[in-house]
Amino acid sequence: MRVLIVEDDQETADYICSSLRELGHVFEHAADGKSGFLSALDSDFDVMVIDRMLPGLDGLSLVKSIRSADVATPIIFLSAMGGINDRVDGLEAGADDYLVKPFAFSELSARLTALARRPPMQAEETKLQLADLEIDLIKHTVVRAGITIQVQPREFRLLVFLMRNAERVVTRTMLLEGVWDFHFDPKTNVVETHISRLRNKIDKSFDRQLIHTVRGSGYSMHA
Repeated sequence: MRVLIVEDDQETADYICSSLRELGHVFEHAADGKSGFLSALDSDFDVMVIDRMLPGLDGLSLVKSIRSADVATPIIFLSAMGGINDRVDGLEAGADDYLVKPFAFSELSARLTALARRPPMQAEETKLQLADLEIDLIKHTVVRAGITIQVQPREFRLLVFLMRNAERVVTRTMLLEGVWDFHFDPKTNVVETHISRLRNKIDKSFDRQLIHTVRGSGYSMHA
């Protein structure tokens, strides 16, 4: 593993570094928040160990800055601040784990290995697109061929569900569970009614149909 250690206590830093060296890992040490931030941006690490109380830039601010720079490397806080609120603050700042001092290196090593095995964080999905139809999940807008289409909240949720399952058949039961949160059959035509309304808005004025009925199975959205 390549490990970045941001720790201002030299004795603690030396202990971690020597222990990592014995295990054959590669590491870099930064003694303050600002230099730790530069190292996090300039190098490709598998995991980072960051203290909470750092000179120059405190640990919480450092982690927030790292995440704001779109660096997704797993981070574990290593701190004497072990209260519940301290740990919550650390995780909410963007850390993946939190270990309280004093600590056993065997536990730190196990946690580092577990974090390094995690798949990379994926960027949050903000838009869905199929052919000339685009949905903005943040702004809750629907645009087709450059034309903004007004949809109701439930229609928007239905459209998002169909788009996320594009090229696949979705059944009436799947729609009732995924869009209406019904885990029973309400014995109404609520699905058919909303599909019809959505088709009138999404497909009716355009040459290409995107919402298709799969006879006897359900619906499928494809170009």
